[in-house]
Amino acid sequence: MAAPSQAAALRAWGTHQNLFASGEAKVATDEAAVAAATAHPETPLRRAVGSSDPFALEPTSLPKVPDAPKKAPAKRPEKPKASASPKPAADRSKLDAAEKALRALDEQRKGEEADLRREQEAFEARREAAQSAYVDARKAATAKVVDARTAYRKAGGED
Repeated sequence: MAAPSQAAALRAWGTHQNLFASGEAKVATDEAAVAAATAHPETPLRRAVGSSDPFALEPTSLPKVPDAPKKAPAKRPEKPKASASPKPAADRSKLDAAEKALRALDEQRKGEEADLRREQEAFEARREAAQSAYVDARKAATAKVVDARTAYRKAGGED
């Protein structure tokens, strides 16, 4: 991209991170890239990753992908040897008990969270009611002060 400064280039790319300092962006030295960028100032140009095609507004080429390595022919899996007696099934009772305890612990915590939420809502309601009562009482007290001050001044008093 052709831009008057690295900061202008970063703005055009839509980033605040200094990609030049981190090495993710660099000043172009390729003459063909510079020519393409100056033809479209402050517009990001693109080309396929790994391609040496020229930069363009909308690249049309696809990257060159190397051929995949040939796979060796698959071997036939060996048949498992028959053992004298099948292995006994593992005892799952301890795992089942541990999973049940974990579920119970999770349910208990969900209940605690619900209780705490209800307590917090009740506390907030009490706090709002107290604040409202204070505001009403303050207005009434302020009105009494204004009335008393007015009466004091009418009676000849000075502040």
